[in-house]
Amino acid sequence: MTRSRNRPSLSALTALGLLALAGTACAPIVATRGNMADPERLAEIKPGASRQEDVAGLLGTPSHVGTFDQSVWYYIGQKTEKTAFFQPEVVERRVVVVQFDPQGVVSNLKTLDASQGQEVDMVDRATPTSGRELGFLEQLIGNVGRFGSKTGGMTGPGAPTGGSRIP
Repeated sequence: MTRSRNRPSLSALTALGLLALAGTACAPIVATRGNMADPERLAEIKPGASRQEDVAGLLGTPSHVGTFDQSVWYYIGQKTEKTAFFQPEVVERRVVVVQFDPQGVVSNLKTLDASQGQEVDMVDRATPTSGRELGFLEQLIGNVGRFGSKTGGMTGPGAPTGGSRIP
């Protein structure tokens, strides 16, 4: 059997397919979370002129409203990239802070990015709870005999009684 010189071999096609598959597997997955306020829409908000309704119409509802001061709105968003099995990396983070005066007019508007943020270390401690931890074998042995009866090992109020059977 002779093979045409112009047609690629099966192994070459397989290698090319695997290479293409490997290339797409390593492409980062981009995820946007929260409200990444569009800079063009932010430019439309004018301190001293724009009202709460205008801001809500342009940016939507805020991600958070100030806990102690309801006249401060926060729009929080971030963009991450994740490649294969690695941890996601924050590519862009933006917090827009909109402050209103008592009449509901924008008094201050500022945009913060990741460089103005503060890293917080997570605490690895666990909160102790009452009771005792059961090991795997204790859990396994504790279940022996619970599934053999008609009630499924359940006793007490609300447990099935087996009842009468109608033939």
